[in-house]
Amino acid sequence: MAQENVSSRIDSLFSSFLKTDEPGGAVLIAKEGQVVFSKGYGIADINTKELINPHTIFNTGSVSKTIVSNAILLLEQRNLLSVDDNLLKYFPDFKNKKNAEQVQIKHLLSHVSGLPDNREVSKNHAFYLTADDAQNFAPVQQADKLEFAPGSRYKYSNPAFNALALIIEKITGSKWQQFVRTEIFAKAEMTESDITDGSHPETGVAHGYEKQNGGFKELDYGEEPTFCAAGNGGIWCSVTDLHKYYLALQKPAFLNKEIIVGSMQIKRFENWSSEKEPNNGYSWFITKTINGLERIGHTGSQGGFRANFQFIPEKKIFVTMLFNTPHNCDVLMEKIELILKEENYL
Repeated sequence: MAQENVSSRIDSLFSSFLKTDEPGGAVLIAKEGQVVFSKGYGIADINTKELINPHTIFNTGSVSKTIVSNAILLLEQRNLLSVDDNLLKYFPDFKNKKNAEQVQIKHLLSHVSGLPDNREVSKNHAFYLTADDAQNFAPVQQADKLEFAPGSRYKYSNPAFNALALIIEKITGSKWQQFVRTEIFAKAEMTESDITDGSHPETGVAHGYEKQNGGFKELDYGEEPTFCAAGNGGIWCSVTDLHKYYLALQKPAFLNKEIIVGSMQIKRFENWSSEKEPNNGYSWFITKTINGLERIGHTGSQGGFRANFQFIPEKKIFVTMLFNTPHNCDVLMEKIELILKEENYL
C-alpha cells in the first residue's frame, strides 16, 4: 500500500503542472535498486507530438560533469594520470605558465580552480553556437591571472570540465566521447545514452523549449550558445539509463568502490579561506534532505533542458527528473522528499 500511495502522490504532483500537449518531462524513483515509480509527461517534440516516456532521451546538462569526472578518475585508477597533475602538463600553451602550474586536476573536479570564465559569449554568439570543448577552453588559457588561489574558495566552472574532457582525449588518443561510451555507458548497460559531438544527436532525442508569448520556442542546439561544449553538459540520457548509472555506481561497474566513495566526500583544501563551507566532492554535491539525511547528486540546466540526479545513501533511495522545458528541480525534489517522508520512505 505504501508504494501505491507514493506512486499516486508523485503522479498527482507531476500531473498538476505538466500538460499532455506541451513539453514536459520524466521522473523515476527507486528504493533499494527497485523502481517504485517511473513515468513520462508531455511531448518530446512540438512538431511530431511524440509523447515522453521513461525511455525518452533528454540532454542532462551539468549532470554530465559527474560522468566526465568518473572518466578522469578511471584514468587515474589505471595510473594514466593523477588528480595532483597540474594543467601545464596537458596545456603547455597557457599564456601565464604560473597559472597552469598552480591549477591541478583535483581543483578542476571540485570547482575551486580559480580559472576565470572569460569567454565572450554575448559578443561572439554565433561562434559559441558551434564552439567545441577546445574552443571554449581556449580563452581561459589566455587569461592573465587567476581569480583566486586554487583550493581557497569555490566558484562553479563550466570551462573546467571542457578542460577535463580535453585531458581525457590527450591521454587516450581518441575522442573523450568514445572513451565514455566504451568504459562507462557499456559497463553500466546505458544503451539509451548518447553524447554531443558537434551537433546534438540528430534523431531519437527530445528537443528543449522555453515558454514564449504563450507558446514554446525551441532552445537547444542552434539556439543556445555553448551547447556544443560537451564536457560540461553534453551527456544525453533517459531516466531509465540514469537509474542504470546509479546502479553502476553502487555495484560498482566501472570504478573501484573506494574511488567512488572518495569522489563523493566533501573536498576541503588546506588553503581554504572562504567563509562558506564547501559542499562538493569531485563533481558531486553533498547536501541534506528535508529531514537532515545526506543527499548526493547533481542538477543540470542547458537551453530548455533541466535535470536532477539525487540519491540518499542511508535509505538507498534514488530520484531523477528530466525536463525539456524549464522547471525548478530543487523545489520539486523537496516536494518529492516530503511525500517520501510522509510515506515512511525517509
